[in-house]
Amino acid sequence: EAILSCKHKFPEGTSLRIEWKKIQSQGVSFVYYNSEFTGDLRGRAEMLNTGIRIRNVTRRDSGTYRCEISAKSEEGQRLGEATITLTVLVAPTTPVCEVPSSAMTGTVVQLSCKETEGSPPSEYQWYKNGVALLEKTGTGSARAANITYTMNKKSGTLLFNTVTKNDTGEYFCEASNGIGLSQKCSVKRMQVDDLNVSGIIMAVVFVALVMVLCGLGVFYAQKKGYFAKESSSQKKTNYQSTSEK
Repeated sequence: EAILSCKHKFPEGTSLRIEWKKIQSQGVSFVYYNSEFTGDLRGRAEMLNTGIRIRNVTRRDSGTYRCEISAKSEEGQRLGEATITLTVLVAPTTPVCEVPSSAMTGTVVQLSCKETEGSPPSEYQWYKNGVALLEKTGTGSARAANITYTMNKKSGTLLFNTVTKNDTGEYFCEASNGIGLSQKCSVKRMQVDDLNVSGIIMAVVFVALVMVLCGLGVFYAQKKGYFAKESSSQKKTNYQSTSEK
């Protein structure tokens, strides 16, 4: 539960009008109005004098609340207000990881990791073969390790500008925000192989041979006069048709 306290200094016995509002980016909405709660707080919130007790808080309850109290007096209407920020802490959920199963050496490869439920937002740590990867800081052990990747702990990306065969391995990511236990995705293997040059050459040679054979076939057919006979037969048929007419 969460308690939003709102104290006042109006004399005891003064007739008070109490309103609670939630300030959001799309505008201001009533939380407590005309002596009753509104919206999703109805049924799980109660008044504590002029404050509010919210039961079973969720991430949606995070935000800025404003307590407004007005009272009539001999001097006229008097108004007081207070603003309270409520932050609901939420442990991270299991992140979603995207790891390519295969890649070619020298290409650009990006691994991603994300979860959206944690509050505050989670930070991400990548692991390769069970060992935590170092951030590329340019100093100390990270610099000595000759790191060829860039790991962004805020966005959860792991970027290889030029992936190598040494980057082959089993990867997983861990999300944590200091609330509850950290969560990790399942292990996924990325296999990095050299470009199959010999296979490409064989494919090109095969296509070239097919084209040469097709050309030879056409040349042989023309030499034997197959195309010419077909043309003569067509002309003869046309002539007979004309004669018949």
